[in-house]
Amino acid sequence: MLAVVWAGVKERGRLVAIIVNLEDERARGRKPSLDELQRLVAEDLHVVNGLILKNMHSPVPLIPQLAGHLIAAGGKRLRPMLTLASGRMCGYRGGRHQALAACVEFIHTATLLHDDVVDESDLRRGLATANSVWGNQASVLVGDFLFSRAFQLMVADGSLKVLEILSGASAVIAEGEVLQLVTTNDTETSEQAYLDVIRCKTAALFAAACRVGAVVAERPRVEEEGLDSYGLNLGIAFQLIDDVLDFSAKQAELGKTVGDDFREGKITLPIILAYRRGDGEERGFWRRCLEKLDQTEADLERAIALMEGHGALRDTIARARHYGAIARDALGIFPDGAEKRALIDVVDFCIERAY
Repeated sequence: MLAVVWAGVKERGRLVAIIVNLEDERARGRKPSLDELQRLVAEDLHVVNGLILKNMHSPVPLIPQLAGHLIAAGGKRLRPMLTLASGRMCGYRGGRHQALAACVEFIHTATLLHDDVVDESDLRRGLATANSVWGNQASVLVGDFLFSRAFQLMVADGSLKVLEILSGASAVIAEGEVLQLVTTNDTETSEQAYLDVIRCKTAALFAAACRVGAVVAERPRVEEEGLDSYGLNLGIAFQLIDDVLDFSAKQAELGKTVGDDFREGKITLPIILAYRRGDGEERGFWRRCLEKLDQTEADLERAIALMEGHGALRDTIARARHYGAIARDALGIFPDGAEKRALIDVVDFCIERAY
């Protein structure tokens, strides 16, 4: 089914529609999910979970205790599943992708520990964050430990190419964190600057997680790049929807409180669009709330009303659909199969979280 989504993209001074080729899952009575992906990689993922537990071990008791608190909090293991499914789609039947999937999860978990410290977060997936239980110092240091474990797994794999991809992603993630720190509280942040942040902070690891699947299968460069593009654009779409969900009642289902980004002064795309489309009085509101962090209890409700009134949430979802379409197209070079269909389902699942 073809869905026309008005994404507000300007071309030669006029608005143009983005045509998104979407299978209408709801019309077929099937809500997009990760079920098929989880089924396909279940055996591999069991091994990955064992490797995670093994490599979390340390004679320093606080390390496995703190790391286990976050890892056991119920994450979907989406990134390592992407590594496993990508390898399978490329015909790989060995075991290297299992250790690399564990490596990807360690990188992701380390960044979460550091993020929660920077953001001074108290909750993640409905549970107290590690920093709120054990303090900032312990969280940062255990995050460093997990990064180190990830590098040990990369080295043990023995491929310089794998090491280049995953170590490069780790460096880019750190750059994204610093970029976000620079844009926080800055209402003049451009959409391009925001996209730079999420490409680095979120999408880079998605891309690397997928690309190494082609590398271990020794597939040609065009397939590596196809999976890299799939992961990158999926990651962008994923983060765009996350930014919409921050202003949605559905946040409660994700174990977060509504408006965390707003209260912290983070500049995300819904805010950028509402600020640009608002009048002088509205921009003054945004500057007070986000630059000065001078907020009242009623401000979040008004912020959501302004975003809805200016179509900022709707258009952010449209942008996510656009990047999701690019992710789907990137898989076009691969033959049809169960893994490819499951990876396409991931795109639909990530976007449909907004509804």
